[in-house]
Amino acid sequence: MRTLLSAIAMVIALTVVTGIIYPLAVYVIAQTAFPWQANGSLIVRSGQVIGSELIGQSFTQARYFHPRPSDAGARGYDASDSGGSNLGPTNRKLIDDVRDALHKVLEENPGATPQQVPTGMVTASGSGLDPEISPADAQLQVARVAKARGLSPDVVEGLVREHTRPRFAGVFGEPGVNVLDLNLALDHLGQRQR
Repeated sequence: MRTLLSAIAMVIALTVVTGIIYPLAVYVIAQTAFPWQANGSLIVRSGQVIGSELIGQSFTQARYFHPRPSDAGARGYDASDSGGSNLGPTNRKLIDDVRDALHKVLEENPGATPQQVPTGMVTASGSGLDPEISPADAQLQVARVAKARGLSPDVVEGLVREHTRPRFAGVFGEPGVNVLDLNLALDHLGQRQR
């Protein structure tokens, strides 16, 4: 009986420590030290949440930079259904999806050749919600975006450079361009020119 009571007391103690005290401590530290990140890195304009810096979203208009394809959910970019396709390189569905995505990229970006299209523009990321594209992905889209907005390609390229995140510590990872941040900068530029 004493062993049973000790076991029950340990379960209760561990439940309180790991199920209440620890999560509460993490919540308080996160809200105090990193409130913006802890609350989803949400971007708010005119009092309305328009997205998160951490979650990709669909942009389809010619005037905007487009993100990577998404396999998250039936229509893509569904944060509640995040995950990659897990299809192998010889899988027929993956081959068809890449072919379709390549056709779409070439159609949207006249003058581009299949050899110029970076892999990231035709394949989904591991989560299907990647908020960034590579600088090469952005560069391929500059002419289309500049033409659709009536801007000089040099101006659009300058915005891409300004919004390109370098490698962490100059060594780790790859440079990236946050699509939402870049598109918001384009909209802001358009408002300033009016």
